[in-house]
Amino acid sequence: TVQALLLKEGDNVIEIGCGTGKNLELLSAAAGPGGTVFGFDVSKGMLSRAIGRKEKNNLTNVELILTDASDYTPSKKINAVLFSLSYATMIHRREVLKKMWNLISPGGRVVIMDAQYPPGLAGKLMAPVKPFITLFLRASVLGNPHIKITAELSEITGMNPGVTEYSMKTYFIATAVKPFSR
Repeated sequence: TVQALLLKEGDNVIEIGCGTGKNLELLSAAAGPGGTVFGFDVSKGMLSRAIGRKEKNNLTNVELILTDASDYTPSKKINAVLFSLSYATMIHRREVLKKMWNLISPGGRVVIMDAQYPPGLAGKLMAPVKPFITLFLRASVLGNPHIKITAELSEITGMNPGVTEYSMKTYFIATAVKPFSR
């Protein structure tokens, strides 16, 4: 997922819902010492674990912020935004996505990695247990599986996102690249 951001040395990136910070090392390395990784989360517990990971790995280009993404504007230009298993958990996700799309520089990318019910035969085989899976997902950190994430990304960005599916199509990475002004 981090590779889909196509970060270069000196780029600044936001991870919305950075959680325990599992992506921080990869994001930090991709942005390099001249770039900054902003990790946003609304959970003090998750962010404290991310802070521990940041300190343990001496990630000096990482700033972790306890905030709702819709309430914070970074002081630097932003080249990329990552939602990693966080988009479907947010009640006001569309507002956050719109703000992030408006924040990124032309040529910047928004990447969303999330889970989905698999299409086709695998989805049909899951049909009898789908209500139970939905209850579990809504009660867990994975959020609402009925959200049409790629459709929302397309609607807000005006782009047809690139989509790559993984693990029998139960996970996907959707990418939108902000065009340069014409």
